[in-house]
Amino acid sequence: MNPTAPRVLVIDDEAQIRRFLDIGLRAEGYQVFLAATGEEGLGLAVTQSPDLVILDIGLPDREGHDVLRELRQWSQVPVLMLSVRDAEAEKVKALDNGANDYVTKPFGIQELMARLRVLLRQGAKAGQSEAPVRYDDGTLSIDLARREAILEGQAVALTRKEFAVLSLLVRHPGRVVSQQQILREVWGPTHTHDTHYLRIVMGKLRQKLGDDPSAPRWLKTEPGVGYRFPAS
Repeated sequence: MNPTAPRVLVIDDEAQIRRFLDIGLRAEGYQVFLAATGEEGLGLAVTQSPDLVILDIGLPDREGHDVLRELRQWSQVPVLMLSVRDAEAEKVKALDNGANDYVTKPFGIQELMARLRVLLRQGAKAGQSEAPVRYDDGTLSIDLARREAILEGQAVALTRKEFAVLSLLVRHPGRVVSQQQILREVWGPTHTHDTHYLRIVMGKLRQKLGDDPSAPRWLKTEPGVGYRFPAS
């Protein structure tokens, strides 16, 4: 196998689809990594740094939409969604969550390969296969790819929502991120007015990071607007 060949991660719970794509992609010269669940797929996305992800929406452990949102917290790798759901609303939801393309099952392998080539060209042009973002100031270390936060050498146990909010702020250092943007990206577009959700999560984050709300080091509040993480 050519070590410089594009790396494609397939996340699909159907063994037949995984086998079909594995054979087809390898025949075209791609390196292929296979996952049957969302968690397994996210793990491979971290360790294998794929150039492209093929992601099924209907996974056994969590929705593909949820996997995509989590992936987008730290990576802009091109993602092609697969699903038997052909409703327009499903396609719009996938694209709004950050998918680059959407194909419904059953699909033709040649059409799929053509779409992959387009996405890989776009990804290379945009420089999307870049290293995940990290933050480390000597006291607090955050690895967005591994979904880890280390405070003074000790791992901080964060919930999925807590880490999603923290990672969104870390990815925009020095910038104010509005409450509406955080709610839209973490909870979804129907929750942009549910600011109490965000207040609860920010309170938990400050508590776990030992960040004094009256003189915050990391989670700074811009009253009535949003929150800001320091530019290190």
